[in-house]
Amino acid sequence: MVELRQVTKRFGAFTAVDDVSLEVRAGEFLTLLGPSGCGKTTILRMISGFEQPTSGAVLLDGKDVTHLPPYRRDTNQVFQSYALFPHLNVLDNVCFGLRMKQVPRDEMRRRASAAIELVSLRGFESRKPHQLSGGQRQRVALARAIVNEPKVLLLDEPLSALDAKLRRGMQIELKRLQKQLGITFVFVTHDQEEALTMSDRIAVINHGRIEQIGEVTEVYHRPRTAFVANFIGEANLFDAKVVGREGSTARVLMSGKHELLIAAADLPADATEVTISVRPEKVVLAQRRPGGDIRNCFEAVVLEELFTGATDRLLLRTDAGLELTAVAANEGASQEAIHRGDRVWVELHPQDIVILRQGET
Repeated sequence: MVELRQVTKRFGAFTAVDDVSLEVRAGEFLTLLGPSGCGKTTILRMISGFEQPTSGAVLLDGKDVTHLPPYRRDTNQVFQSYALFPHLNVLDNVCFGLRMKQVPRDEMRRRASAAIELVSLRGFESRKPHQLSGGQRQRVALARAIVNEPKVLLLDEPLSALDAKLRRGMQIELKRLQKQLGITFVFVTHDQEEALTMSDRIAVINHGRIEQIGEVTEVYHRPRTAFVANFIGEANLFDAKVVGREGSTARVLMSGKHELLIAAADLPADATEVTISVRPEKVVLAQRRPGGDIRNCFEAVVLEELFTGATDRLLLRTDAGLELTAVAANEGASQEAIHRGDRVWVELHPQDIVILRQGET
């Protein structure tokens, strides 16, 4: 439905988007995720036509629209600021785009009423924007966008102004709405949890380039670079030396002392040094030494214990000085609870250790 072909955007000497190629499938919810200033909003604005690429092409439904103005593209955009007309009521705000297209009055009213119903604002038609809550104003902005029945809906951090509870509710509503309408959504956010909650696929943007694109579980569990591993969730990153190979596994040495077995499918044949990643929730802790094969096990002391509700976040340090973070279920008053100062056994399973690409941070 949307395709970017080697798109670059420069503002003077600054390159905001650098040679990005991207395909957005029809009917999917794709999120552009990255920190402020990484180029994700500029990508969105080039899809909508509010910015022109310095080079490359933008296609919508197979047609080159690189040089078409926004009003000639079958897209609609929802802005972070909502951009409602303060002097118009809800119904007239929703009808505005249809009125500009000179849609017949009866059809305009019918489509506007249907859009207002979809976003659960029936009964609010006569209210002005200042009489609505932030969440209600956001719903009006959504209704105004979907009433035009675009092929692609572009959303630029539309939930960032909402409080946490309302934001979570709107995430569910947006996802429901997208599935119900079958419209292709391209969503911009810097919020990792929001991206994981709502998306079919995520494109992680860094310094104007796509670091990784894939389904939600793939990007989270199999990050390709240190930036992706750290930006989406939290990760323990370790530099290690390859000291041997055993069929489908390899042996690596961390801090000159801790030897691990790792899955070697993604390990280049000539690799001698690697960076590996382990999610904190994949770090297995025990107060007693594991029985049987204890490869990938080592002792550590708990430096800090942070209570986060259902879980405890633990900062650990091994005798070799290696530090890592683990997440453990909060056992409350259980005798098995792990606390600051305790010595514990750490186990890292080979399938949970991810090899990252070299030279990318």
